[in-house]
This record gives sequence, structure tokens and C-alpha cells, in this order.
Amino acid sequence: MRAPTVRNLCTLSALFRSRLTRNPNTKVETFRKPSSEFEVGFGSELQHSSEFDLPRDSSRGDLVDEDVQVSALLCSKQDKGSGYDEVDHEEKRKSAVAIPWLPDLSHGKLLAKRELVRERKSKCISKYSRTHRFHRLIKLCADKLGTTQAVNVLGQLGRKTGVNEYNALIKVCVQKARVTDDEYIALSEMSKAFHLFKSMRDCGYPLEEQTYDPLLRYIIDMGLVQEFQLFSDFIKAENPGLASRLGYYEMLLWLRVDNEEMIRDICEFITVDDREDTSALRVSYLMALCESDRKMQLLDVVKNIDIIKLLSVESIENIFQSLRRLQLESVAEDILLDLRARDHDADNISNFIVSYAVGIPNLAVEDIITKVNNMHGILEVLPSRSSYEKLILHFCGLDKVGDALDIVEQMCNAGFYLSTGVLQFILQICEESYEYILVYQIHSIVCRYHLELNGEIARCLVHFCVRIKDFEGAYKIIGDLEEMNFKPTTNMYNAIMAGYFREKNISDGLRVLKHMQVANVQPDSQTFCYLIHNCETEEDIMKYCEEMKQYQIHATKEVFMALVNSYAACGKLEKAKQVVLDLKLPKKALIEIKSVLVVALASHGQLSEAFLVYEQIKTAGHNLEPKAVTCLIEELTQHNGELDRLLLLLKEVNDLDYWVDVCFKVILYCARNKNLSTAILLLKQLKDKFENDEIVMEALFDAVFVIAASESTHLQIGLDLLWAIKDELDLMPSRQCLDFLLSACAKARDLNNARLIWREYQIAGFPYNVLSYLRMYQALLAAGDARSASLMLKKIPRDDAEVCSVIIACQETYSSVGEKKKQGKSKGRKSKDLNTSSSDMCSL
Repeated sequence: MRAPTVRNLCTLSALFRSRLTRNPNTKVETFRKPSSEFEVGFGSELQHSSEFDLPRDSSRGDLVDEDVQVSALLCSKQDKGSGYDEVDHEEKRKSAVAIPWLPDLSHGKLLAKRELVRERKSKCISKYSRTHRFHRLIKLCADKLGTTQAVNVLGQLGRKTGVNEYNALIKVCVQKARVTDDEYIALSEMSKAFHLFKSMRDCGYPLEEQTYDPLLRYIIDMGLVQEFQLFSDFIKAENPGLASRLGYYEMLLWLRVDNEEMIRDICEFITVDDREDTSALRVSYLMALCESDRKMQLLDVVKNIDIIKLLSVESIENIFQSLRRLQLESVAEDILLDLRARDHDADNISNFIVSYAVGIPNLAVEDIITKVNNMHGILEVLPSRSSYEKLILHFCGLDKVGDALDIVEQMCNAGFYLSTGVLQFILQICEESYEYILVYQIHSIVCRYHLELNGEIARCLVHFCVRIKDFEGAYKIIGDLEEMNFKPTTNMYNAIMAGYFREKNISDGLRVLKHMQVANVQPDSQTFCYLIHNCETEEDIMKYCEEMKQYQIHATKEVFMALVNSYAACGKLEKAKQVVLDLKLPKKALIEIKSVLVVALASHGQLSEAFLVYEQIKTAGHNLEPKAVTCLIEELTQHNGELDRLLLLLKEVNDLDYWVDVCFKVILYCARNKNLSTAILLLKQLKDKFENDEIVMEALFDAVFVIAASESTHLQIGLDLLWAIKDELDLMPSRQCLDFLLSACAKARDLNNARLIWREYQIAGFPYNVLSYLRMYQALLAAGDARSASLMLKKIPRDDAEVCSVIIACQETYSSVGEKKKQGKSKGRKSKDLNTSSSDMCSL
């Protein structure tokens, strides 16, 4: 079996990243709170005996059972049409005995995956808006200083505390109240929010819905009737125009506490009171009712009001969304027929149809299309442009881009034009789901219907062709867009150039610049960044630097980084060092560029020089970029560097994603060098960071034991880790971990430890499956215990031909061990199980 590598292990840390933002399901626990605490915060007039419903994390993800992955974990399947006899017997035996636990990740696939991750990361970074960073800053201030002091500090910093600041602070209070199990903390946070409301009033700021919505929803979730009344009265007093909108929250409260009398009175008010000045309040009540599961009350109200007179188009759509959720199709059809009979706008009716159809639970795409077509036919209306686009967006949200494109075809044939926003969204979904092959269909639609384009859409079309390595197709798209009077952009050519270089096709990558010159498209700094990064000689580097000057393109941070890497690749490490001394180098990017230099030096064997640059950065009071620290740790582990230096570097990594990666590397280094105490110390740190996530902890446990299965000499360190983690970390091993160790026992022909691991399956509560039986059977044969192996063989299901092949291969591989054990016994006596043929075994 091929030994797992550090690269294999590091890919597991991606699971940690995906789990960091997991949204756990919650369960509700209640406790009673004393009114005296509220009297302190809100005033002595407030007395109540209601209950908090605070969420507690009770989620635990489920792992896919290993039995489902049996065929993937066994040796790769033979060609069904070739037959057993046509396969080389020796090769089959070798591959069958090795029962891998993870599929091998080739270096090429890892590079491709890293490139995709790099692209996604750059997109994610672009999505971090100023608002996001602002809220993080406010939260940090509130956490460290408290809400009142945060307001004062912002004022001292010269920043006026405006509506956005107050809204952010109120959200912080609500979030703290939601997550706490301490009733006094929850009461304190509500009191702070109340005083922030007062402070806003004193500053002359109006109380709008974005301000009070988080707090009112929290109060509703807790079922706090009197507190709701207090805040509601305060908001009405400050902004009387909000009285009708507050009816929405009032209805949500009565629904939450199941106050049947109030619900009944409000439903009667909606249907009976038809005064114009109460219409806004009635709509608010109705919209809240639509969000509930009260089918009878909703039906009674809908049947007794004039929908067209009372509700806006958006409110009617909410009605249909509620009807579809409650599966009241006949009522929805009656309302649509009534709207059609009263000559309501046909486009709006088409939108209502789609709004209703796309929300029917568990309805397949084909059924949605059928439902939409049938309802349009019954009502004798034609689909509108907005209803087409709504359907397209819905299918894209389901990752059914092919079906969405079919709707685009129908829409264009009906004479409508697809908006650039919707087309760009389709391309975004294609990119996220890696459906680059759909570029041909999208390109065809764009050309046939002359759809309006923008720079991002054109870039995506070219980029998709590059992704599927159809470079000629990418050039063809550029030519077709020119015929549509869309001027090619630099980004389009940059995408082609990057694709060629990614495929190591340097000559064609360099030729892209000539195509740009012919097309009269000016290169930019990114173009020269690609060119310089892929230079093979110092002369080429200088040539492109001169061309940058001719085009009057200023060198960016990325260009300087490319220069460092390119000089290093050419073996000109001294020139690479001189790049960071350039006076034109952006000062803000100096540390990043020096970090690139550290990586270049370390990866080209100049580890001591890399540490000199590292020391310079530290002396200047800065920190090395996490990627550079990771590179240094990798190089140190490969060259058996000092453990103390490794641990020191690990402490400097502040980014959790990188920290998990390098922590795994150091743990592996400790395991390989049999430094158990340090490995356990690092495992404790990992446990502290992810102690509330059982799935992450299980992945952690698996990753540590990669080393145990790589070589038989590492079996003891794997066993020591097992007992230490059980005793010191109080963790139970996972099935994959035990599989690792059992395979290692088979390699080492260690029968005693194999039996210990076998008992660990029962202790951990894992039922034995076909893989565990096969591994133990292999371990027993390897150790020469033919009798126990024969008993184990009877427990292995043999209805799969590959399982039979593994059994036969194990018998042939370890038969010599059994023969040695049988010396002195009758030579004519042979094990019946060992002579079982492939056909006989599969028929058992």
C-alpha cells in the first residue's frame, strides 16, 4: 500500500475550515427569571413571570457509514469485460493484499485543487465589504469595553456615533443574550439595548425597523409579553408612523405564545374592518399570519378579504408562498382564477404562478415546469419576463443549471431578453459547481439571441473554456464577441495566458501577448505578473520589465512577488534578494514581498538565508505571512530541524486555517521522530480549539494515525498515541484510526497488538464490517495463526467478487508463514479454507 504523505494529511485540514462556520441546530431549554432584575434595567413598572427559551448547541453531524465505501476502499475494480483470467495474477495479488484506507491524491490533482482554492479565496476576500469589517470592529469594541464605553471610545476617536454604530451595538447585545445560559446576563444585555434606544432618541436619531427588529424578534422568541409591550410603546412614542408595522411583530408574539383569544380577535379585525386608515395595520397582521402554520385562520381571512383592494403585489406573493408551504393548492388556484376574472395584470399573475410552484415541497424540476405550464394554460396567461427569470434563478439555486438554460431558451424564443444580472448569476453557479462544460451552450445562446454582455460575463466565458483546456474555443469566443461589437478585454486574454502557464505550456502562454497586440488590447500589471513569473532566463525577466516601462505600467505588489519567484527559479537568488531593496516597492506590501522571498529561499535550499530574512522581519517588529511560516516549517521537518524552532514558528501563526495545517505537520514530525509528549501537547491544543465539534475531533484522530500505517516500524508510536489520546485527552478512537492500526499490525505481523486493536472496536462501539474482518483476517494470516484465520474467514461475506479476490491474495501472500507453523505435522494435511477456489468461495 502506498504510504500516506504529508500532502494527503494536509488536505484533511480543509474539513476544519468547513466546520468553523457550521450552523448547529438548537434545542430549547427554559428557565424563569426574577422581575427584580428587569426593574433595575427597565424601570420599576415592569413586572412579569414569563420564561426565557435559550438555545443550546445540541448538534452532531453524522458520518457516512464505512460500509457504504467498501468498494472504494478495496482495490480498484477490474474491467468487467476483461475476465478474471486475463488479469496478471501477480499484479492482482499485490494490489488486493493492500487494503487502502484513503484514495491516493496525485501531485497534479493537488496542484489543480490548490489553484481552484486560491481562486475561490480571492473571490471570498472580495466579498468582505466595509459593512462586514465595520460590524466586526463594533463587536470587538463592545466585547472588550462594553456598549456604553464603546460609544464613548468611538467619540474620542473622532468618529460620530451614528445610526449604523447604534444598530451594530444593539445587535451585539441581542447576540449575547441569545447565546447565554445565564439569565442575569440576558437581562443585562436587554437593559443595555433599551438604554441604547434612549441614547439614539437623545441624539435625535429616528428608530427605524433595522434598529428594533433584532431586539423585538429576540423578545418574541423568548415569549416576553410585557417586555414587548414596553419596547413597542417606546418605539411608537418616538416614531408614531411605525404603529402599523409593529402590528406584524405583535401578531408574531401572539402566535409564539399561542394566545388564541388575541389571534382570533386580530383575524376578525382583518376581515371585518375595511377602513382605509387601518389597511396598513391589517396587512401587517396578515403577513405575520402567513408565516405561521395556522391553516384554518389563514383560509378564513383570505376567503373574506378583497385581496386586490387590500394587498400590494409583494403581499399577494407572500400569500401564495404561504399557501404553497401549507399545500393549499385548490385555494391558490381559486385566488388566481378570481384575479384573472377581475382582469388583474397578466404579468403579475404569471409571477404568482411561479412563486407558488417553485415553493411546493419536494417537487422535482420536471414537475415544477409541468405545474407552471398547466397553471398558465388554465388561466390563459402567457409567462412574463420576470416569471421566466424567477424560474431560472430558482433552478440555479438548486444547481440545475442545465434546466435553467432550457428555460432561457424558452424565454428568448418568446421574445424576451435575459438580463445581464441573471446571466452573470448563471455563470457564477456554473463556476461554483465546476460545470464549465456548459460554456458551449451558454455561448450559443448569447450568440443566437444577441444577449447583452458585460466584462465579467465575457471573462467567464473565456475562463470556462480555459478551464476545460479548450484554448482554441477561448479564442473563438473572443472572435465571436468582436463580431457582436463587444471589444475584448485584458482580463479575457489574461485568463487564456494563465491557463497556458498552468498547463506548463510556456510558448503558447507567451504568444498570448502577441495576440493582445494584434487585437489592440493593452496589457496590464497582471499580464506582466504572469509573464515574469514564468520566465526561464534572467534576460526574459529584464525584457518584460522594459516592456512594462514602455506601456507605462506601474509595478504592483504582485509584480514584485513574481520577480522574486522568477529570479529564484532561474537560480539568481542574489537578484531575488535585491528585489526587496527596490525603492519603488510599495511600503505597505513590504512584509508580504519579504515573506515571498522567505518562501523562495527556503524552497530552493537556502534555509539559513531564509531565516536571516525572517529575523530581519521580526527585528522590525513585524510578523511573517502565514504561508511563509508554513514553508519554513515544511522545510525544517524535511531536514530534521530543531523541534524548538518548529514550535516557536507554530506559535507565530495567527490564521487558524494555516495553524491547523502546520500543526498537523509538526505532529507528524513528532510522530516520525517518536516524540510522543510533544505530539500529545499539540493534540491538546487542537482539542481545545475544536472541543465542541465531534466530527472535527474525529477527523483529527484519523489524521494523526496516518503515520502508523505508513511503515511497520511506526506501529509502536501509533499504539502509544492511541493509549495516550484515550487516557490524556479522554477521546475515543474512530473506526478509521483502528483500521489504520490493524493494517499496521498486519504489516508488522504483530498478532498480540492486532487482537488488542480488535477489542478496541467493541470498546468504541463500532460493529465489525467487511473491511475490519478482512484486515483482521490478513493480520492473522500474516502472524501465522491459520486456525484463527479460518474462523475469521467464516464471518466474511463473500457475495462480492473483489472481497473473494482479496481473500485469495492474502492466502497466497502469507501461505509461506502457515507452512512454517505446520512443520512437524502431517505434510498431506492442508487447510480446507486455504484451498478454496475463487468460484467455490464466491458461491458460499
